[in-house]
Amino acid sequence: MEFVNVSLPWMPECHAMIPKMVEKQIQTEQEAALRHDTKTPRYLHIASNKTNRWGHQRSYRLQVFSFTGDHLPESQAEERAMSWARYKVAITKQKDLEQSSGSLYNQHDVWSPAVDFSKYIEDNETIEDQDLVAWVTTGFLHIPHAEDIPNTVTVGNGGGVLLRPHNYFDEDPSIHSADGVYIAPGSKISCDNNRMACLAQETCSPVGGNINSFSELAVSSMQSVSSSHSLALIFVAGLALGSIITWRLTARP
Repeated sequence: MEFVNVSLPWMPECHAMIPKMVEKQIQTEQEAALRHDTKTPRYLHIASNKTNRWGHQRSYRLQVFSFTGDHLPESQAEERAMSWARYKVAITKQKDLEQSSGSLYNQHDVWSPAVDFSKYIEDNETIEDQDLVAWVTTGFLHIPHAEDIPNTVTVGNGGGVLLRPHNYFDEDPSIHSADGVYIAPGSKISCDNNRMACLAQETCSPVGGNINSFSELAVSSMQSVSSSHSLALIFVAGLALGSIITWRLTARP
């Protein structure tokens, strides 16, 4: 998005700044490496040369949701072992030797890591008309508080990425789904109309005398899970919880 100065149609002598959608095609790997502390484009999508019936390029849009904390300064030698965390999104040319953003062995020698993700971008190859890999880094930082007891809620404590079709189809693909069937309480029990009426025996709940033991087992399992969560909360009390993950998404032209 950019702001442009335009004249008002009803008052040509007056001008106003309005937002305008500006499309820019990224051509190299370094241009496509978006650092975590920079502004991310409103629409970030990987497009092909093929078009839909409306004449728009078929593409997929990346929507990143990340609430990570500050990244380790690059001046620190051990930062090389986690150089993938420098970027929200990085687009590179697909290579068989670049399968992961890091390695389990990096933790054994963080000063000379087995895999240094920043090397994937240094060669600055072109990404036009190539098989591409999108490296998306998401995460969150959570400070424990009283409402985390006994369990931490997931709402607001997470990150992720959405891979959405953007002009990829000619219309909403869900309209081609099978028609829905409305089942009323008085409907006949028929597998043709109600497939849920004909479940396999192993998918049904125990009946008769076995239902009590089944319930007791479920309650016992829930108590076991609750106890383990409480123990975990005690163990990490006063620590900042967080998680960062890098997604590897491959696209072909």
